[in-house]
Amino acid sequence: MSGHSKWHNIQGRKNAQDAKRGKIFQKISRDLYQAAKAGDPDPANNPQLRLVMDKARAANMPKDNVQRAIDKASGLGGAKFEEITYEGYGPGGTAIMVAALTDNKNRTAAAVRSAFTHHGGSLGAAGSVSYMFDRKGYVVILRDGLDADEDTVLMDALDAGADDMKTSDDQFEIYSDPSSLTAVRDALQEKYDLDTAEVRMFPENTTEVPEAKISQYTGLIDELEDNDDVSDVYEAATLPESVD
Repeated sequence: MSGHSKWHNIQGRKNAQDAKRGKIFQKISRDLYQAAKAGDPDPANNPQLRLVMDKARAANMPKDNVQRAIDKASGLGGAKFEEITYEGYGPGGTAIMVAALTDNKNRTAAAVRSAFTHHGGSLGAAGSVSYMFDRKGYVVILRDGLDADEDTVLMDALDAGADDMKTSDDQFEIYSDPSSLTAVRDALQEKYDLDTAEVRMFPENTTEVPEAKISQYTGLIDELEDNDDVSDVYEAATLPESVD
C-alpha cells in the first residue's frame, strides 16, 4: 500500500504541476494574441510581442503553441476572435470584471453567467462595476539579479513618463496612463529586462469577502480562471487575513 500511496502522491503533484503549467501557457497564449493583434505580428517590428515571446521561452512553452497564438491574431486558420469584458458581483457584493478572448460570444457569455450563478454571484450590465476600477499601464521589473537601486529605477520610470512606482522585496511595479504605456515600456526596455508590460484594471477600493462566503468566492474565481476563453479576472475584493 505504501508504494501505491507514494505513486499516488507523486501523480497528484504531477497533475497539479501540469495544471499550473497549462494555466501559464494559456495566459501567455492570450498575451501573444493581444500583442500581435494590437501591433505587427512580426516580432521584429513589435516590442510588446518580443517581450511576451521572451516570457514564453522562459516558461518552456512549445514553439508551435507560440506560433498558433500569433496566427490567430493574423486571421490564419479561419477563426475570428473578439475581446469582450463582463462585469458582475461575486458573493458578498464584491465587484468583479472578466476579460475574455473568444471566437464564440454566446458560449463565453453562457459560461461566465453560469459561473457567477453557481457560486452565489450575479452577472451585471455593462458599466455596473467598471466605474470601481482604474485602467492603468502596468510594468513590472523583477529585482532578482538587478544592479539598479530603487531611486535609480524610480527616476528612470518617471523620465519615461510613468506616474508612480511601488516597491516590494521581489519587484518594482510601475504605473502609467494607458496611453503612455508604449513609451514607458520602450524606454525602460532599453535598460531593464521587463517581466510584464500591459494595460490592467485596478480597483479603487476593495471589499473584504465575508468568512461565510469565502468558499463560494474562491470557487467563482477558480471557475472563471479555468475557462479557456477568460484572459483576466479583476477583483475589487480581499480575503480575510486569516485565510492563506
